[in-house]
Amino acid sequence: MTKTIQTDTLIIGAGSSGCVLANRLSAQPDHRVTLIEAGGKDSWHWIHIPVGYLYTMGNPKTDWCYSTTPQPGLNGRSLDYPRGRVLGGCSSINGMIYMRGQEADYDAWGSGWTWSDVLPYYKQSEHYHRGADAYHSDQGELLVQEQRLKWDILETFKRVCEDAGFNDRPDFNCGDNSGVGYFEVNQKKGIRWSSARAFLHPVMHRPNLTVMTHTLSEHLVFDGDRCIGMEGTCRGQPVSIRAQRVILAAGAIGTPAL
Repeated sequence: MTKTIQTDTLIIGAGSSGCVLANRLSAQPDHRVTLIEAGGKDSWHWIHIPVGYLYTMGNPKTDWCYSTTPQPGLNGRSLDYPRGRVLGGCSSINGMIYMRGQEADYDAWGSGWTWSDVLPYYKQSEHYHRGADAYHSDQGELLVQEQRLKWDILETFKRVCEDAGFNDRPDFNCGDNSGVGYFEVNQKKGIRWSSARAFLHPVMHRPNLTVMTHTLSEHLVFDGDRCIGMEGTCRGQPVSIRAQRVILAAGAIGTPAL
């Protein structure tokens, strides 16, 4: 028997963006939000230990384990293409590097998506270790800290690059990523600070927010040209979810597939 669920907003994918959406939209107490994730909970200890990405990438427990088609430029070889399959998505299995795009790239996207349009949202979500300034905030949920890895060879490489004419870039998140410097990371005192940990777990208690893990969306349901829900499985059992609004947050691979 198919389980049927009715909600106001359905978010498909509890990854880097889906967790933020669930947090922001469920802040309205009278608005029901359902967040579904094909993978499981992010309770595995290797997710939270920075070196744990060696165990989470390529592991079907937390990774979709995609690979590319054979590439001519790689002599016919294919590459692994990790994509998170767990609460937090890729932010739960990646290298934790926090780096925004180039200002010019955002400006090329067009009206409403320029650098000046998106910067306030970056700042709203960010808790920056050096404090607030024109590009950063220290009031958000997503912790951004100085990475703790320091090797003499890295300092030597940085100095050689500067001698070769590269700009010293102490902050890669000001809209200009050209130069050489140390990247910053999403961590808290050496612990991974994923999107799930930053945005989702603190609001899981909200009665209007439902989070469903091991829930796979197999196809979308339309009423004319308007998406009104999805059909799929939850823990292997058929499930049908209907919503006033459906948001696809299944990632760069998963969203186009749907």
